Amino acid sequence: MRAGCTCGEGAAATVGTVAAPDNEHSARSIENLIATYAELVDAGDFPGLGELFDDAAFGGSEAAVRGREPVEKLFRAMVRVYEDGTPRTKHVTTNIRIDVDDEAGTAVAHSYVTVFQALPDMALQPIVAGRYRDVFERRHDIWHFAERRFTTDLLGDVSRHLLVGPEVLAP
Repeated sequence: MRAGCTCGEGAAATVGTVAAPDNEHSARSIENLIATYAELVDAGDFPGLGELFDDAAFGGSEAAVRGREPVEKLFRAMVRVYEDGTPRTKHVTTNIRIDVDDEAGTAVAHSYVTVFQALPDMALQPIVAGRYRDVFERRHDIWHFAERRFTTDLLGDVSRHLLVGPEVLAP
């Protein structure tokens, strides 16, 4: 199966695996899910994010929401969207470490994220840096998010990104 951003195409935001478990292929499929998340957020595709977390938890180190509608609702309530339909951000995910247990059909990933934002009257700048801890499950030979947790490490000016106060991202 082809991996990538569904960004409003209506297809399930999942990445397929080969029939026989293969650690390298599984890790690549999971990495593609991580990239799909960034693409959906930066596209302002909140329904797509809901679909990506259809049967998964999303949240910070303390609280989380679970499922399609709560995740979509969270992003709509939290992230400011501009005239072009996007939050004018780029989520750059790096230092990805994935531990796959192909026999169990589970995986855990850790990564860093830096969010950049630019607006017509604001130069490109990093606005937040943090870490993700992700849990994945393979169901019917397809990898899915089971949980995504975000921890903020560095916080810049998020006033033009968030509709809520920065305490939502504070460590």
